[in-house]
Amino acid sequence: MSTSIRQDDLIESIASALQYISHYHPADYIAHLARAYRREASAPARDAMAQILASSRMAAIGRRPICQDTGIVNVFLEVGMDVRWEGFTGSLEDAVNAGVRRAYLDADNPLRASVVADPLFGRGNTRDNTPAVISMRIVPGASLALTVAAKGGGSENKARLAMLNPADSIVDWVLAQIPAMGAGWCPPGMLGIGVGGTAEKAVLLAKESLMQPLDMHELQARARSGDTLAPEDALRLELHDRVNALGIGAQGLGGLTTVLDVKIKTYPTHAAAKPIALIPNCAATRHARFVLDGSGPAHLDPPSLDLWPDLGVERGSDTGRRVNLDTLTREDVASWRAGETLLLNGRMLTGRDAAHQRIREMLARGEPLPADFRGRAIYYVGPVDAVRGEAVGPAGPTTSTRMDGYTDMMLERTGLLAMIGKAERGPQAVEAIRRHRSAYLIAVGGAAYLVSRAIRSARVIAFEDLGMEAIHEFDVTDMPVTVAVDAEGGNLHVSGPARWRRKAGAREIPVAVAGAL
Repeated sequence: MSTSIRQDDLIESIASALQYISHYHPADYIAHLARAYRREASAPARDAMAQILASSRMAAIGRRPICQDTGIVNVFLEVGMDVRWEGFTGSLEDAVNAGVRRAYLDADNPLRASVVADPLFGRGNTRDNTPAVISMRIVPGASLALTVAAKGGGSENKARLAMLNPADSIVDWVLAQIPAMGAGWCPPGMLGIGVGGTAEKAVLLAKESLMQPLDMHELQARARSGDTLAPEDALRLELHDRVNALGIGAQGLGGLTTVLDVKIKTYPTHAAAKPIALIPNCAATRHARFVLDGSGPAHLDPPSLDLWPDLGVERGSDTGRRVNLDTLTREDVASWRAGETLLLNGRMLTGRDAAHQRIREMLARGEPLPADFRGRAIYYVGPVDAVRGEAVGPAGPTTSTRMDGYTDMMLERTGLLAMIGKAERGPQAVEAIRRHRSAYLIAVGGAAYLVSRAIRSARVIAFEDLGMEAIHEFDVTDMPVTVAVDAEGGNLHVSGPARWRRKAGAREIPVAVAGAL
């Protein structure tokens, strides 16, 4: 018996699901993060997790994005062979993109448009976050099942692919990748691993694995009780324990938890090959599944606010040295030390990749800059548009390593004193910071709504045509940040994990394995 799927129902369902996942974390993620928070012994990592949890609850209440990077949309379609289509004016892909467009342009909760049409040359923003990345399977049945996800650029940029030899160790390969990935993927999160097929199939398997429910706590409980685990489950548990033993921790600050779960999906492959892909999912994990059966559009039920732990806080750290950005001096910056918490007050500028590139080109041509950076701090951020009286929408930090190539130029030629972003800086950027007696500060990736509450006013002052990449001026009150690299070259992303690193191969839970790995 066939089922008719109406175009309008599909468009409305996709738009509704994307709005839903923009402000509701999956319940399994909150449960796993809350457990990690309760057992975390590293104070900076624990504070970072508290900020993520508090921001997540605030986003759920306010129905605003949990992260300023509202992602590139991934849609997985399972099309029943007996499905019929009703009222379609274009292709199935056109209808999917119409749903994406409706979600991202929703006036009540506009989502940041991050997709550029041309990846090589002009890189112009499509302004509505289309097109989505669409994967499709034809399956038995008379329904249309969809999984929608919004994948942030910081975590997607850390994806890895390798063509291993059949005898090569998957564990060794994964453990070699994690330190090189740094913290730009906003841990604590999940690792998706795809093994088998061909190169493109392995990557798709890794992405699909991230849509599976988190169940590491159940797996750990089974291991503790002495249950015999299937080889794949034993491998997941080993990778979970050994990755966490690296001590990278939340936001790369050092701690007990870097990953909350590890997922593995496999497919038959050529006898001469073992393709493997690894894709991390960040603290802003966003995905949902629903089924259309011809009865109308699908709508997801809001989660109970009881899912979030009571942290006794409505914002992040409220202790630290208060800094007046309007009177900032080089001597002030030189007094900061890596690991110290600061509360920023006053005016700061913003800028990301595109703005930095334009500044480089203007300096090369000898043109005056559209903003005065002397004695200022710059925040690497692309905020969500404001609604309902907000000064600005969610405005968490972007990955700072993308600005490493501009750092020496900015410090040398503009008079900039400090930079704010997320994750580690590369060796050249750290050396430039030390040489210019500057500093690099970090806000918590994944706490975008919380960070935005500290921003009292915002205005675009340059490069308005760049959209979310325009240069803004923010006026902030007690915006919490941590000194990651100080004027002496002290580097928290090196010293923090080093303090928490345990022996490679350390294992907290004995595992009984059915068969050889």
